Amino acid sequence: RGWVIKQHRDQFYKKSKTLGYRSRSAFKLIELNQKFKFIKKNSLLLDVGSSPGGWSQITSSIVKNGKIIAIDIKPMEKIDNVNFLKCDFMDLNTKNKILGIFNSKIDVVISDMAANTTGNKGLDCIRTNLLCHEVIKFASTLLKKNGVLISKLFMGEDFIEVKELAKSIFKKVEFFKPKSSRDESKETYIHCKGIKTL
Repeated sequence: RGWVIKQHRDQFYKKSKTLGYRSRSAFKLIELNQKFKFIKKNSLLLDVGSSPGGWSQITSSIVKNGKIIAIDIKPMEKIDNVNFLKCDFMDLNTKNKILGIFNSKIDVVISDMAANTTGNKGLDCIRTNLLCHEVIKFASTLLKKNGVLISKLFMGEDFIEVKELAKSIFKKVEFFKPKSSRDESKETYIHCKGIKTL
């Protein structure tokens, strides 16, 4: 009940309902894109862990001449200009399927994924950061040389490991917590750009 009351007081939750966004997290992507300007009209973009579709809605309003694929193990209702695949990004076949649809390496990978909550904040943090770790490795095989990755992670004990992995793969690694992210939340977003050449 307390959570429901907090949601109704939340300006971003209210605004998301007014604007018809599927989740309040749509505002996080808007802020991230205002800061880093990585979504373009002609982007080839992959949205990992896309359901219910808040981030896909934002990208589909910007990407007009490119291509968007959204993937999730949960179902997602259709969004114009978004090709949805119900699959697990950890599955080896998924990467080949995605590359086949794009028919080339891509410009942007975004992920707002978080592990299902257990009630144990420490464990939830570790599980979500493990997902971020996997998204970084996954994105490194899909992205063009100057590609961009945006992914959610939590400030916790394994934060440094994720940061070091990102720095070993990408030329530029930055962090940003949007205003639309709740104050009490430990979440932040990693922005990675440019694949290092071996």
